[in-house]
Amino acid sequence: MTRPALGATSETAEAELVLELALALRERVLPALGSHAGRDHASGDSEEAGGDVTFAIDADAEAFLEDFIVRRAPGLAFYSEDRGLVEPAAGSAERVLIVDPIDGTRPALAGFEAACVSVALAPTRGPADAAPTMGDVELGCVVEIKSGAHFLARRGGGLRSSAPVRPSPTTDLDRLFWTYGLRGRPAAPTIAVLGDLIDRSSVGGATFDLGSACYDMTRVITGQLDAYIEPGPRLVDEVPGMREEFERVGRGSVLNNSPYDLAAAALCAREAGVIVTDAAGHPLEDRPLLGSGAEYQMSVVTSASAALHDLLIEELDRGIARLRAQAAAAS
Repeated sequence: MTRPALGATSETAEAELVLELALALRERVLPALGSHAGRDHASGDSEEAGGDVTFAIDADAEAFLEDFIVRRAPGLAFYSEDRGLVEPAAGSAERVLIVDPIDGTRPALAGFEAACVSVALAPTRGPADAAPTMGDVELGCVVEIKSGAHFLARRGGGLRSSAPVRPSPTTDLDRLFWTYGLRGRPAAPTIAVLGDLIDRSSVGGATFDLGSACYDMTRVITGQLDAYIEPGPRLVDEVPGMREEFERVGRGSVLNNSPYDLAAAALCAREAGVIVTDAAGHPLEDRPLLGSGAEYQMSVVTSASAALHDLLIEELDRGIARLRAQAAAAS
């Protein structure tokens, strides 16, 4: 499949830097894939900026990331899962790298394929000097840690991929191959929302919890999956008592997808012609880019076509209504 060029000379240099960083992080993490030593909690039981556990494998990748930026791009700011926003030593920056060194830490620790490096590039300020949003992301790169396959996209400039780009034509929910995530999410209410769809596709199709939003979304690009559905923030926003349930499972934190989980993969999917919205069908482009607390987190539905997307949003609407009714009956 022929793909558009990613840009002219300066833009190409930026794309090469983003890809170089993603590949370098992959090389750093690859020897530790499947390592039990990496499962140690850094500094006892530390947590990253978003509230999740920081494993030893994460801490090492984060340290490598900072060293790479100092050596190769000292004028750039970066925002990472563990560190939050880090400005360059020289002062303010015009560009910021949004990096998740290991999206899918737990699959990585188990030695599975579903672990990726995610790197995005955006201006530090959006239009009218506003804080940047998901729609301001200019470059996005996802690299699979185990295989080395990569996806590199420029907004409006197409997708360059070492893997096939062939979104599925499936619109039959009884034959759907799709994925969702339960890490840090309360299982019972999540399944209450997704249960009908799980039941419909569990025999004629398939459901998976693969543990990495980037891997999930890029599987829709390759056609291995038809959809990725993550409704968590919609549950928190629309159903009474759900925030407390998420905080119970998250040990005091709400653990849904943050912008650093989605920034690169969402742009790659968009440039591949894949549909990406939140779980109510609204675009993600106006959502804040730099942050990781509950107010920054996003639900997401990624699907191979607009027709399938409409069906999935209808299913989610019914699931949310069902959960609201259950919560009302229990109160």
